[in-house]
Amino acid sequence: MAKRETEKISAEVLSEDREMLNELRPHTFKDFTGQEKIKTNVGVSIASSKKRGDSLDHVLFTGPPGLGKTTLAYIIAAEMNSRIITTSGPVLEKPGDIAGMLTKLQAKDILFIDEIHRIPKVIEEYLYSAMEDYKLDIIIDQGPGARSVSLQLEKFTLIGSTTRAGLLSAPLLDRFGINCRLKYYNIEELADIVNRSAGILKIRIEDEGALIIAKRSRGTPRIANRLLKLTRDLAIVKNKGVITAEIADEALNNWEIDHLGLDELDKKILTTIIETYKGGPVGLNSIAVSVGEEPGTIEEVYEPFLVQEGFIRRTS
Repeated sequence: MAKRETEKISAEVLSEDREMLNELRPHTFKDFTGQEKIKTNVGVSIASSKKRGDSLDHVLFTGPPGLGKTTLAYIIAAEMNSRIITTSGPVLEKPGDIAGMLTKLQAKDILFIDEIHRIPKVIEEYLYSAMEDYKLDIIIDQGPGARSVSLQLEKFTLIGSTTRAGLLSAPLLDRFGINCRLKYYNIEELADIVNRSAGILKIRIEDEGALIIAKRSRGTPRIANRLLKLTRDLAIVKNKGVITAEIADEALNNWEIDHLGLDELDKKILTTIIETYKGGPVGLNSIAVSVGEEPGTIEEVYEPFLVQEGFIRRTS
């Protein structure tokens, strides 16, 4: 197959995945399952800011991938009746990138920066005065004639999300008035999410089937929705589209996802630590080389769950 055709198919698959995520994404706190303390506390802050007629304080969401950080940002925008402008850390390469966005913000707008830990230091320094004083200090010209000009910004809310809060500097962290760490979901919450998603996608599912999917979803709604789709496919082929406990178990076993939610790479990581490195300690890069995966993927996607479930322990 030609490269261009492959890229076209990949783009179509990604588009379908985004459409599914948008379709399943809750739009209100009421529809958002789990993270009760965060919903309560942020809800109070939203109610207060609306009564004061002021913008919401800056918000930081931290936690592993797939727990709902982006969804909560959009819910906040909806609750505040605010416009949301989205970007991500890797996209912001030079001061002009962030300056252009900040100067176009209107009062009470929300600027959402995903993967905020990946913004360059020079961009971060521009955010300090923007977040604290709603001013943007820019340098005009170069050399001896260079001068600093301060631009007044509209009062806006910055929402940042990160899977690696430890990479954020103290000055940036201090400028977030609302700091929320998302936790993994329990089985009951995930079962509710699976049933809700099944209803939206018009998938017939029995409670026992939803429970099996929930137990193997690694505490993560995004994974639960992905496993629901995989299970649906087998249900259509073998059981007239109905996901029973037996169908869910068979489908997930076929994909080598065990009753704890461990997949092939999880087991490869654990086996490597046990057999190659005699139980550890072992460095992240050494594991990555052994299993053939990027260190960042292991650290952000796999390690948090394995630590949470007690399979591995981090050492300093």
